[in-house]
Amino acid sequence: MSATYRQQAPAKVNLFLHVTGKRDDGYHLLESLVCFTATGDVLTGELRDDDKITLSITGPMAGNLALESTDDNLVMRAARMLQETGTAKQGADLVLDKRLPVASGIGGGSADAAAAIRLLSEMWKLELDDATLSRIALSLGADVPVCLHGKTCVMSGIGEEITELPDLPPVPMVLINPGKAVSTPEIFKARADEGFSPTGAWDTNQTFQSGAALADALSECGNDLTLPATGILPEICDVLNALAREEGCLLARMSGSGATCFGIYDTFDQAERAAHAIAAQNPDCWISPTHILTEKTREQADIGAAFPD
Repeated sequence: MSATYRQQAPAKVNLFLHVTGKRDDGYHLLESLVCFTATGDVLTGELRDDDKITLSITGPMAGNLALESTDDNLVMRAARMLQETGTAKQGADLVLDKRLPVASGIGGGSADAAAAIRLLSEMWKLELDDATLSRIALSLGADVPVCLHGKTCVMSGIGEEITELPDLPPVPMVLINPGKAVSTPEIFKARADEGFSPTGAWDTNQTFQSGAALADALSECGNDLTLPATGILPEICDVLNALAREEGCLLARMSGSGATCFGIYDTFDQAERAAHAIAAQNPDCWISPTHILTEKTREQADIGAAFPD
């Protein structure tokens, strides 16, 4: 029996996101503090004797993805690009356990593509350098390089410029998606006349010992896409208000282009209680209590722990 390989695809959270400019080719320039959480998809794979690649999609958020052709799925595209480097001689049977909502501002598809790059590099014993892997990642999407990096960082440019930062503390969080997707191009179109934020908003030398200190620093920044996103999908405002109302909430904000929002809480107990209370009142929402991943908590998250011991 072939060995089964496994990679986590943790949710990406934009703790702040500023739109700082626009290139001549239409791509927007961003600056964002990015972290990853214990919530995520899981990609597994087994080697094949031939060079065929297959992908099955399962899990609570598989939805229509499980019924559609996987040819254009980012996992398959990443696999084909790695195979086309000429160093992979085998195929793979891949299974994506889809736990994150689709098109939700927390990098689900991008995280899956990054997980495929890591998984297949291990399975196929590829020895591609970081520059090659980064080029492949960027060609798949602006968020794939930061998901491939997989650690707390400031992301800038169109997503290709990554400044690694010290770990943030394992801050308790609650992620909520209202169950509706929003179109990123529509959001950028809606904010066309809003201008741009200055660069350098985040002091990359600062460190934090608590969620309260982090939330205080984040209060000086924001998410430039929130206003146009809430204009398109007012339910985002309801989610932000629901997070902020719960005891212990230090900050409530939208991630990426939405519609997922996050709340930072003072304690793990408060985050868990908030998640249960909001879920009881909003049964159609996707809700996940979680925490910011650190090197120390990553192993526990790999086995499904929402909060560290």
